Amino acid sequence: MGSEKLILLGVNHKTTPVEVRETMALSSGYEEPLLQLGKIAGIKEYYLLSTCNRVELLVVGTPNAELVDSIIEFLFGTGRSKEECRQYFYLYEDQDAVDHLFRVAASLDSMIVGEAQILGQLKEAYRHAAALGTTGPLLNRLLHKAFSAAKRVRSETEIGSSAVSISYAAVQLAKKIFGQLNDKTVLLVGAGEMAELAAEHLVGQGVQSVVVVNRTLSRAVDLAQRFNGSAASLEELSCQLENVDIIISSTGAPGIVIHKEDVKPLMRSRKNKPLFFIDIAVPRDLDPALNEIENVFLYDIDDLSTVVEMNKTARDKEAVKAGRIVEEDTIKFMRWYESLALTPTIAAIRRKTDEICRQELDKTLGKLEGISEKDRQALEKMIGAISSKMLHDPLSYIKQQACGHRDDTDRRLDTIRNVFGLKDE
Repeated sequence: MGSEKLILLGVNHKTTPVEVRETMALSSGYEEPLLQLGKIAGIKEYYLLSTCNRVELLVVGTPNAELVDSIIEFLFGTGRSKEECRQYFYLYEDQDAVDHLFRVAASLDSMIVGEAQILGQLKEAYRHAAALGTTGPLLNRLLHKAFSAAKRVRSETEIGSSAVSISYAAVQLAKKIFGQLNDKTVLLVGAGEMAELAAEHLVGQGVQSVVVVNRTLSRAVDLAQRFNGSAASLEELSCQLENVDIIISSTGAPGIVIHKEDVKPLMRSRKNKPLFFIDIAVPRDLDPALNEIENVFLYDIDDLSTVVEMNKTARDKEAVKAGRIVEEDTIKFMRWYESLALTPTIAAIRRKTDEICRQELDKTLGKLEGISEKDRQALEKMIGAISSKMLHDPLSYIKQQACGHRDDTDRRLDTIRNVFGLKDE
C-alpha cells in the first residue's frame, strides 16, 4: 500500500454558504468532471459526489500539498484564493474519511437528519464513476460498505420515521405560511426527482391542483399525469404564475429562471394575492430580489434549515443508535483496510522463517543416516511448531493496532521489517 491513503475533501451546507456551493454544482453531469479529475497527478482511484448540499471527492492517493491544491482548484476554480477556499472545505484521511462517508450515507450529516434521498444520490454517483472506471478495488469495497451501513441504519433504527426530506420540508414550510393547502394550486418548475418528491408530499397534503413546467414538455406531461395535474412548457411559465399560489423550483438550470421583473407586473393582475416561492435548486433558480415585492415570499434551500427542528428530539435519539452502527461498520472496514498493509509483511516473515527452517532441517537430515520417514515427519512438525511459536509475538505486535491510523501501522511494519531484515524486499 506504500504511502497511499484514503483522502476525502469536500464542502457541505454546514461549511459553505449556498452562493459558493452553487458555483460548484455539476449542472453538466458527472462525466466531464470525472474525466477532468483523471488528469490530476497522484490520484489512483477517485469518486465524486455532487448534491444540492454537498460536493465531495473521495480518492486513493499519496497526500501532499500539490495534490490537495489541484483538488481545491478543481472544486473552486481559479476565481478564489487558496486562503479563502480553505475556510470552506474539510479534509479527512483514512479512518476519518471512512467514518465521514458512512455518516453521509446514513444521512447523519444531512441538513435534515434521516432523509432517504442521499443514499440514492451516492449510488447514482457511484454508477457514473464505475462506468468510467475511476474506482478500483479499494473504493469499490468502501462504497459498497457505505451502502450496507446505510441499509443497517434504515432497518435497525427509526431515524427515517420522524425525519423529513428537503422536499417535505418545503411543503411543511408552505403549510406554515398558508395553513391548509387543500384550496391551493402548486406550480412545480422542473420535473426531476426533487420536484417529484415535492409533488408526492403536496398531493398527500390535499392540494387542489398541480401544474408542472419543464424544459422538456414530455417529462412535464409524464409527471403531471401521475398526480392528475396539468403540464406546460417553460415558455408558458409567466402565464402560469398568474394562477398559482405556491411555486417550488428545482431545475438544473445554470442561471436564474424567474427574475423579479417577471413577477412584479403579475401582482396587479393577481390583485396582490400572496405568492410563495421555494427554491430547492443549486445553483439557485429564483432571483433573491423577489423578496422585495410586496406579498411575495421567497425561501431558498438554506432557509429550509429552520424546518430541521421538526421532530428533533426523536431524530436525535435514533441518531445515537445510527452513530453506533456507523462506528461499528467503520471499525470493521478499517480492520480489513489495515490488513492490506499487514499481509505482505506477514507473508514475507513466514516465507523467510520457513526457508531458514527448511535449510537447517535439510542440513541436519543430511548428517543423519538411516532416519525413518516417520522420524523425518516428526522433525518437520517440531520445526514448524517452533517457528509458529517464535512468530506469535512479532505477528501479534504488528496486528495489535486493530483499528487505527495508517501512520501507526506503518511504524510497526518498519520496526518488524528491520528486526527480520526485510527492508530490501
